[in-house]
Amino acid sequence: MHWETTAWLQLLVVVAILSALHVPLGNYMAQVYTSENHWQIERFIYRIAGVNPDREQSWIWYLASVLAFSAVSVLGLLALLIGQAHLPQPWGHEGMTPLLALNTAVSFVTNTSWQNYAGESTLGHVGLAAGLGVQAFASAAVGMAVAIALSRGIARRETAELGNFWVDLVRGIVRILLPIAIFLAIVLGALGVVESFGAARSIVTVAHGSQALPIGPVASWEPIKLMSGDGGGAFGANSAHPFENPTALSNVVEIVAMLLIPMSLVRTYGIMVGDRRQGWALLAVVIALFGMGTAAVGMLESMPHDTVATAVGASAEGTELRFGVPGSALFGQAATATADGAANSSYDSFASLGGSVLMANMMLGEVSPGGAGSGLYGLVIIALLAVFLGGLMIGRTPEYLGKRLGPREMKLVSLTVLTAPCAVLTGVAIAIAVPAGPKSMGNSGTHGLSELLYAFTSCVAGNGSAFAGFNGNTPGFNLALAAAMLVGRYVPMILVLALAASFAGQRTRAINSGTLDTSTLSFAGLMIGAVLIVVGLEYLPALALGPITESLS
Repeated sequence: MHWETTAWLQLLVVVAILSALHVPLGNYMAQVYTSENHWQIERFIYRIAGVNPDREQSWIWYLASVLAFSAVSVLGLLALLIGQAHLPQPWGHEGMTPLLALNTAVSFVTNTSWQNYAGESTLGHVGLAAGLGVQAFASAAVGMAVAIALSRGIARRETAELGNFWVDLVRGIVRILLPIAIFLAIVLGALGVVESFGAARSIVTVAHGSQALPIGPVASWEPIKLMSGDGGGAFGANSAHPFENPTALSNVVEIVAMLLIPMSLVRTYGIMVGDRRQGWALLAVVIALFGMGTAAVGMLESMPHDTVATAVGASAEGTELRFGVPGSALFGQAATATADGAANSSYDSFASLGGSVLMANMMLGEVSPGGAGSGLYGLVIIALLAVFLGGLMIGRTPEYLGKRLGPREMKLVSLTVLTAPCAVLTGVAIAIAVPAGPKSMGNSGTHGLSELLYAFTSCVAGNGSAFAGFNGNTPGFNLALAAAMLVGRYVPMILVLALAASFAGQRTRAINSGTLDTSTLSFAGLMIGAVLIVVGLEYLPALALGPITESLS
């Protein structure tokens, strides 16, 4: 079957599945986070942890719980990754230095999945399953909890309480992530994704040589890797490896897994704030931005750029032929738009402008639809920015769902919007200025700058994908990229929780004919314009020096 036909079929199946599932899943997640009943297994976990599930927390205590849990998670994963060297293969594996282990621990606890190593040659089965697997569940649940806390803050009035982080965390894992992961693991296993805790298999090649084929607990890892936004590959080739993604059908399942929870959370938000039209408006923004990105990267990757590409009909170098150029472009769009970072082809081989679309997805704040939880609160921040701009245009104090956007709220919104570009551009500037920066570039000139820009953008945005030519496994970059991940993850969370508390403490104002309606398509258009203009102002100079100049050379 021709590449384009296969890609269109994959896209149509993805759209059909998401259309069928996002409403019931969104409704279910709203019920999960608003229910007053605790499951028996949850009560057992609360007793073990010493948590009172019926006591709610102020934003300070909610934030303290988020940071404490994350700090303990980093230390625990760091100890496991260093300690795996003392386990026999394939359960353990040598080769992870302390700085690389620190970078990896920070990466997976922050839901980034940046990998300065090749999976099969560095991680043993215990590190993958008990280390990265556990943190994939936990880090996704943390992001979802913060998004739910913001939703509660907008919905509540005259209170200092945002819920209980430990309850939100446990419910997110037990009631949402685990059941879906188990179901998808069975599906992917049936489609040919490997699942084994045994050693590598030795086979005889066509040339009568011998080759060792590494295997592992991949089918159980793949679902949570994708739907949590972690994206780290069990193998260095990630989802381009036939043991992780064997067929076009498994490719569809993996794309759906990346998009399912972030899109369904938009529905959950509308229910929790008491106005489902708000969810539809945000979903319209998501669909428009995702559609524009998909069309752009698909067109740019299918355009011949030189003699070889013209003969083939597309830029096929670095592309997995099982999916073709359009199928790889669709996967890349989904991975970078959802903060997932998985890859079924080499992003470093994308055309210069095609690669810039992947970067732009992350520079948008990954709000199309973004990561598990982080995408939702990123969308709400853009909505608040659009409300402020709309208020300026009509000469009225901006309000959102009956809550006033005063100086404090807009300072928090502005700081949230500026966190990512400040971290990315500062990191790139420092890396370029020190000798180690250019040495880690796989290419010189504009593409080398693009590799560096992509690396910091990916880490700050919580994505984890990379242009493969960049070598981040150096002492300096292990530390610098870990710092970028921490800033990109936790500074916005601090600001978002403070914003949620500010809204929760207000009384709801009456909505009248002069209030800006935030549930319309025109407001969705205002949001799209706001995010494109703001991101353009923030990043266009850097993009002009990198991929745009490269495309013109």
